[in-house]
Amino acid sequence: MTSREIIRRVLAHDDPPRIGFTFRPYDGRPRLNDVATCGPAVARGFDGSWREDGAGGEVHDDEWGCTWRRVAGRTDKGEVVGPAITSAADVEAYQPPDLGHRSRYHHCAAIREAHADRYLLGSITGCCFNRARYLPGFATYLEWCAGEPELVDTINRMVSDIVLAQVDAYAEIGCDGVFFVEDWGTQERLLVSPAMWDRCFRWTFERLLERAHGHGLTVWMHSCGYIREIIPTLVYLGMDVFQFSQPEIHGLDFLAQYADRTTFWCSVDGQKTLPTGDEALIRSRAREMAQKLGHGGGFIARDNANPAALGVELLWMQWSYEEFMRWGIFDPAEAGLSPAEV
Repeated sequence: MTSREIIRRVLAHDDPPRIGFTFRPYDGRPRLNDVATCGPAVARGFDGSWREDGAGGEVHDDEWGCTWRRVAGRTDKGEVVGPAITSAADVEAYQPPDLGHRSRYHHCAAIREAHADRYLLGSITGCCFNRARYLPGFATYLEWCAGEPELVDTINRMVSDIVLAQVDAYAEIGCDGVFFVEDWGTQERLLVSPAMWDRCFRWTFERLLERAHGHGLTVWMHSCGYIREIIPTLVYLGMDVFQFSQPEIHGLDFLAQYADRTTFWCSVDGQKTLPTGDEALIRSRAREMAQKLGHGGGFIARDNANPAALGVELLWMQWSYEEFMRWGIFDPAEAGLSPAEV
């Protein structure tokens, strides 16, 4: 059984012979990785390289017109210090990048061909919040959410239209799903109230899910932080996969309530558990995740995307992989695994 078939059965809750896996090689040895990804090429003539700012940092301009700053050698992305939209008057005149232009996706066909046996995800720019909030700057954007929601609607619809164009492009290529990063939570609550989320943002998820599902694509969402208040709504709307790096912030028992209707794509918790380096704890938590989320479908195990930033050693993630393999393989023969691989 191919990785692509495994993930399809995991997402369909069709009693797959194992849970899904997305683990990078470790110590020169491959590990199970069922998913491949692709994304748009950089626009022709665009230079987004970082440059020193003379104050111990680095800056760069993105193709949306925002200027970012980061601390050299310490942070990856940084924060917006120069927004593309500086006032409400700028909104109507603003010209976004053309992320839907098909020339930016020609290379994805080769990725599809090279990974025909894997489940292929196309990367989109967010649902809308992940990009829209940076255009006027985060603080200004939140002020407009509270005081000028119609203005936020205009920005959100512009970004949402671009997202839908990306979905259309990936459907033409033959992707299986789309994936976006959109951090909605602090460590304690949503970044906006549930009522504001429902007013300003729910419709953008509805548009994305309707377009993607209309093409036969699944939708995979990453969010950091505590978003427990909107998980039930997103499940109801049809979100196919939630990628959480901190599953314990919501509680595994809470997530397990929805594991028969959606899928969770998670590492062992990257804030609470992995950084401890406690082998017994890491193994115990991986076992608990496989048992509570994985039977019958609904769970894809992964390693942490940025262990160095968390002070996590690669060996510690290997412990979790070993436990996911031990408790997440239900029928090795049907899964196409040899006894040596299990």
